[in-house]
Amino acid sequence: MAHHIYRHLWLQTLDTYNVFIAELRRIFRDPGVMVIFIVATLAYPFLYKGIYWNEQITDIPVAVVDMSSSPESREFLHNWNATPDVKLAYSCVSMAEAEKLLRDQKVHGIIYFPHDFASQLADPFGQAHISLYCDMSSFLYMKGVYLSCNQVMLESMRNIQIDRYEQMGMDKEFAWTLVQDAPYTETALFTPTGGYGSFLIPAVLVLILHQTLFFGICMLGGTAREENNELYCIPGRRRSYSVLRIILGRGAAYFVIYYTLAVILLVGLPRLFNLPHIGQVGDIMQFIVPYILATTFFSMCVSVFIRNRESGMVLLISSSLIFLFIAGISWPKEMIPDAWRYLSYIIPYTSGAHGFIHLSSMGATLWTTRAEYYTLWILTAAYFITACLLLFATGWYNERRNASTETEEEQN
Repeated sequence: MAHHIYRHLWLQTLDTYNVFIAELRRIFRDPGVMVIFIVATLAYPFLYKGIYWNEQITDIPVAVVDMSSSPESREFLHNWNATPDVKLAYSCVSMAEAEKLLRDQKVHGIIYFPHDFASQLADPFGQAHISLYCDMSSFLYMKGVYLSCNQVMLESMRNIQIDRYEQMGMDKEFAWTLVQDAPYTETALFTPTGGYGSFLIPAVLVLILHQTLFFGICMLGGTAREENNELYCIPGRRRSYSVLRIILGRGAAYFVIYYTLAVILLVGLPRLFNLPHIGQVGDIMQFIVPYILATTFFSMCVSVFIRNRESGMVLLISSSLIFLFIAGISWPKEMIPDAWRYLSYIIPYTSGAHGFIHLSSMGATLWTTRAEYYTLWILTAAYFITACLLLFATGWYNERRNASTETEEEQN
């Protein structure tokens, strides 16, 4: 009895190994799939890092409309121009002139001082106004102009408060104490540079793994159907007696390749690119396991419906931006409609991106990221079962169709 059980397990393991080897051969003999799996996966991160290499824009040209022409306005402009973010490129006599410069993209911001700016500052109960207009065609332009102006304004407000307290007869040291009663400290959490690249690229690295694996598996499925190869059969046999062995063998082939690539992208490249990487390497490597498995079985489920090689490209182009947005990375999750947000939970990328950012950029532990970690394991189990059912249904349908065709030919 034990001998028969051992022999049965050995044959199952051998069948799984044969599927594993056959799938690796299919991958490495297909130049298109190799380009997607290896070249694209390793090249895309460098492409994105090249685009976002300069995370902060300096010397942004701005226009000044100073209707006050007072020492106070000139001091404000001097302090603003001393920041690395902006450069006072034009001094205009009217808003119409400044607006034309903004439309022509010669400047990316306008600051306006009204006529009563100095007189309102001199009045102990007055309130001076400054108008700032930012170029919203680029987030980085708006961020640089707005934040630098805000910093200078806060510093100026503190000095104005001290002057007004002195005008009220207070001692300067006591006035300084009143101003410092509510000090503030600006701290950039998890992205010390405050750049857009440090914020976006970690999520893009996870998306690259998801989409290249997704596209490659769909290409393999489409190619097999174009060549009338039966993916539901064990190599060397006419029919399959265990879809489980086929799914495990093919999944193992993809996992071996992509776990290595994932370690390179999610552990090595953040250190090479100097991205935030304050998490534990062991936690990240452990988190990668369910992410690659969930993505693999999700892709295998979709590949069942792919009938030609080019269909995978259509799915890749149409889904990449959708996955990125509905995951709540580049757009706040609270602003996403409920239907799209619930849909995002069935995509492995959503939990993968949030979990990796928590682990690598924010220094979380695997336990504090357990919601995303357990979700990926649930998706792995769900998509594994679904892939088995879909492959079994496909094999059963094709075998019935082939048997019907053979019967018709015999009758003819």
